[in-house]
This record gives sequence, structure tokens and C-alpha cells, in this order.
Amino acid sequence: MENGDNFGHDHKMFRLLPPCLAAICLCSCASAPPPKTAASVDLARYAGDWYEVESSPNPFQRGCTNTRASYTALPDGKIAVVNSCLRKGRPASIKGVARVVKGSNNAKLRVRFFWPFEGDYWIIAVDPDYRWAAVGHPNRKYQWILARTPTLDAPTLQRIRAAMAAQGFDVNLLRPTPQTNP
Repeated sequence: MENGDNFGHDHKMFRLLPPCLAAICLCSCASAPPPKTAASVDLARYAGDWYEVESSPNPFQRGCTNTRASYTALPDGKIAVVNSCLRKGRPASIKGVARVVKGSNNAKLRVRFFWPFEGDYWIIAVDPDYRWAAVGHPNRKYQWILARTPTLDAPTLQRIRAAMAAQGFDVNLLRPTPQTNP
């Protein structure tokens, strides 16, 4: 094989490189816009105890049942968070602190359970009477349906799931959270 032939073949490859790179860049840069959150959240009304009714599987809750979250307003404007569950029949819990993301009308929180890591906690929808809330991560990988009671009636659950789906969450990933010890 002559060098000229090899160069000619490589040259054709180089002509294909810019369009391929452009396509890769466009595909990697083009992503869905972040989900919309609730217009505003009254943190005083959001505070208190919540039952997890449904959630998408995630590694930090593997094996949990009777999952609950408790939110308490702190004097500095932050929120104390206690997530608890039964794991293999034994109580397990983790404490954290949440801070409101500026300009979010209290609908976006950053929660820290382990320094220096913070996680996004976005309130996608909340019942006007604060009986339930739909919560998710902006990448849509994690989602939770919370309620003040261990269960929700089917029509309410369907409305919440529809609201999550409208924001691009895959509600088919949601699994009921057993609440055998309310």
C-alpha cells in the first residue's frame, strides 16, 4: 500500500470528523429543560411529618419500609431534616440540613446529609392544603410522593403522578412504599 493511498483514505475520514463532532456536541448539549417546581411553598406549612407513599428506587433507601421525613424550621432560616425508615425490621435514620435556593420561592432546596455534599430537593407540586407533595431531583432520576397520611386514595395518586409525568418524570419507576407501622 502506498503512502498516498493511505493518506487519501485518512483524508476522507477527516472530512467526516467535523460533522460527527458537531452531532455529538448537539446531542450532548441538547437536554430537556429542568422540571418546573411549585410556584411557591410555605415552609411553615410544609414543616412537620410526611409519609413516603411512593418513590423511585434509589441506593440510599434500599431495603426501607415505613419511610418518613420530618422537617423542622430552624432559627437561621434553614430546615432540619430527619429521614427515617425500617431497614430489615430495624429503625434507621439520617439527619440533615436543608437550605432554600435563592429565587425559588422556597420550592427548591439543597439538602446536606454529609459534608461537603448537597443534593437537590425540588418540590414539584404541593397540595393547597399541604396534604401531599411531589418531590424530585432536577435530573428526574429520583422522585417521591409524600403525604401527611400513610396512603392516598387512587384518584389523588393519579393526579400527582400526572403532574410528575407532565414535568418529564418517568412515573412508571414509582413503587409503593410499605407503611405497615404507621
